[in-house]
Amino acid sequence: MTLTRRTLLGALAAACMSTTAAAQEVTLRLHQFLPAQANVPAHILDVWADSVEADSNGRIKIDLFASMQLGGTPPQLIDQAIDGVADIVWTVAGYTPGRFPQLEVFELPFMSPDAEATSRAFWELAEARMMDTDFADFKPLGLWVHGPGVIHSNRPVTDVADLRGLKLRAPSRTTTTMFTQLGATSVGMPVPAVPESLSRGVIDGAVIPWEVVPSLKVQELVTYHTEFPGDALYTLAFIFAMNKDAYDALPTDLQAVIDANSGLEFSAFAGRTQQEYDGPGRALAKELGNTIITLSDAQTAAWRAASRTTIDNWIAEADAAGIDGTGLYQEATALIAKHNTGN
Repeated sequence: MTLTRRTLLGALAAACMSTTAAAQEVTLRLHQFLPAQANVPAHILDVWADSVEADSNGRIKIDLFASMQLGGTPPQLIDQAIDGVADIVWTVAGYTPGRFPQLEVFELPFMSPDAEATSRAFWELAEARMMDTDFADFKPLGLWVHGPGVIHSNRPVTDVADLRGLKLRAPSRTTTTMFTQLGATSVGMPVPAVPESLSRGVIDGAVIPWEVVPSLKVQELVTYHTEFPGDALYTLAFIFAMNKDAYDALPTDLQAVIDANSGLEFSAFAGRTQQEYDGPGRALAKELGNTIITLSDAQTAAWRAASRTTIDNWIAEADAAGIDGTGLYQEATALIAKHNTGN
């Protein structure tokens, strides 16, 4: 009887230990720079967090911190992920100019015909070339681009010459270079600074995709919006990153949950979703009676020709730095074309 009771108690203790181990929980802090109701947090990051929590049976909890609630500025986000100030961050690669030189290929003018296709190409090229170089200090969870960049301004912009004297917010090193070469006065700043800068006259316009317009109320601060048909005038590269130590500390099965919700398909989902929300942003500007200028193919061809210098200079600069800009550009364009045609 004593042996049976001891055996039973031992079995119960083992079961409790097993249950405790299985129920091991972890809380991860996700930090980003936009308001919680903006499209990317609401329709991409929240979806990712909900999926991770569900797939882990509640063992992973994601605490969401919007609008830099953990402190710092948007350009500091990637270092917050590396240093462990936050466990996960979403950021714009261009907020730290020159830090991720290879991914700049996806920000070049007229590179992206579609955000999903380009995001798939971005992840695949990163796996081939960037994980042990540009991204060696953190674990990438998603890499994507937004939909077509649009010029939002307080005066009409149709021809390249219309940029002369225009103080234009640009989001990255490549776009700053391009708009400067095209004649604008380029002003670099994180997107949360755009509304105040427009209202105070620090800038005359900004280049952002339609989807972020509602959360910043840009449609109320400018009158004109210039769209480019076909390939995007520019796109911006985003990084969704996790602290390596935080990932390595997870049990193997929880690492698998993170992995299953990240990577190529998540990147494609993020790019596709961000572009899908361009429509509502455009509709708001139209409802206000703003002037939406959609360039003709001939007008766009002139912009394409004028911006070719930006591409050629970037390739030459990358080649000179030993990054193989020629190869990157060729491989990126080939991958985008593959995904854009479904082949």
